[in-house]
Amino acid sequence: MRLQKSGRLSAVVAAVMVALGAGGAQASAEPAPLPVPYSSLQSVGAAIMNPDSDPPGANDWSCKPTEEHPYPVVLAHGTLANMALNFGTLAPLLKNNGYCVFAANFGQEPGAGYIGYPGATIASGTASMAQSAAELAELVERVKAATGAPKVDIVGHSQGGSMPRYYLKYLGGAESVDKMIALGPSNHPGSNPLAELLPGAAAALGAGGIEQTSLSDFLHELNEGGETMPGVTYTVITTKYDLIVVPYTAAFLSGDNVTNILLQDECPQNMADHMSLAFDKLTLSYVLNALDPSYPIAACEFSPPLLGSFR
Repeated sequence: MRLQKSGRLSAVVAAVMVALGAGGAQASAEPAPLPVPYSSLQSVGAAIMNPDSDPPGANDWSCKPTEEHPYPVVLAHGTLANMALNFGTLAPLLKNNGYCVFAANFGQEPGAGYIGYPGATIASGTASMAQSAAELAELVERVKAATGAPKVDIVGHSQGGSMPRYYLKYLGGAESVDKMIALGPSNHPGSNPLAELLPGAAAALGAGGIEQTSLSDFLHELNEGGETMPGVTYTVITTKYDLIVVPYTAAFLSGDNVTNILLQDECPQNMADHMSLAFDKLTLSYVLNALDPSYPIAACEFSPPLLGSFR
């Protein structure tokens, strides 16, 4: 009788273990979504305290693209910024929607920007855009090798929306990029009040910052012979409240393969400015829609400057 009871007990234990194992496997296969803070506050803190940290959801080198989203997304930050600052909202949003996401800090120039904790530079994007573009090219090749994808999509903010165009045009990047999506990019050398009106500001911006202003011919030369490359689809998203790229129309590109979006055309109460484009719910819904047209555009709501949608 003891043997029979033991046998029955063992069977029950085995059944429970199997059930727990199955449940555990199912739970681990579908991790909880990452928090997506539509606010700049959290990202600013991360950028200052740990500027070399990966944005949440980014740089998982074991990630493999799906049939639904076959191209990894590479993120490019702006001048005097870094990946932690610009992409604390977009990176987890992309990851939650099934994308492989990658980012890096580009163009660190000694003596420009602000020095953080020992060994860490808070501000990147200050070296020449040609140098940053070469670093971007290296990252794209590494991403392609790790994921097996033949191409990537690029999403950039500010200089991160214009610098990749150098990579596309001069470094063979058009062969490796399907979509180029830019938030408030400095595509034409309009006025930059920070660089051109404040004493000493141009020097703080570094070579990369100066190249985006009327103080340099860099963008004039980049735009000569056509502003886009065949085979690449471009989307530009900007706001009329941009006080860095002035006038805001300097962000727009010309070409049959370009979609230019002004937020206020569809949502007048959206007051996103240059910085908050990276944290604005409507803006980022346009980004995901540009990557996948089945993604819905967010509802038109009031969105303040600096902070982002803040909810």
